[in-house]
Amino acid sequence: MNADDRRELVLTAATRAFAQGGYAGTSTDAVAKEAGVSQPYVVRIFGTKRQLFLEVLGLTCAQIQHTFATVIAEGFDPDSDDDWGRLGLAYTELLRDRDLLMVLMHGFAAGNDDEIAACARTGMGSIFATVMSTGCSEERAEEFVAQGMLLNVMLSMRAPEHLDEVSELTPLTRCAFGDALPLLTNPSGG
Repeated sequence: MNADDRRELVLTAATRAFAQGGYAGTSTDAVAKEAGVSQPYVVRIFGTKRQLFLEVLGLTCAQIQHTFATVIAEGFDPDSDDDWGRLGLAYTELLRDRDLLMVLMHGFAAGNDDEIAACARTGMGSIFATVMSTGCSEERAEEFVAQGMLLNVMLSMRAPEHLDEVSELTPLTRCAFGDALPLLTNPSGG
């Protein structure tokens, strides 16, 4: 395995580990064990746990931004409910990977760390700018991003898998996810 492949292996393992334990609850040793490499190797590649987390969070935000950009590049009418539906479905497909979702949520939750907060702001800014590139109004972009954040919160508490457990939450869960709800009851990640 070449150095680039090993680096990718560690990043994938770090995504899984940080998704489970968050920034504060995950050590470089835990990442190394997940990757099947030594802890000094992880530190040699990334320097510090913070640098590793920043890279994982940055890649997570970039994946969301890239997914949106791809859908928009296929042709997008900001007045078309169908096109907004395609963009929303692309995001829902991403969220099937619970590791991606949880890294994003842990990144937001670790906002008391200046560097992590800055990374999260940069990532969210890039995502928002991509949504704005549809030609929509700021209000429409804000509504779309807010809906995505609602989905994030509901998925992080695993509302789709426990749909009828809290009857008061069932209508919100069904409304928020709509036709995409069946896609999320068996997530592929985490």
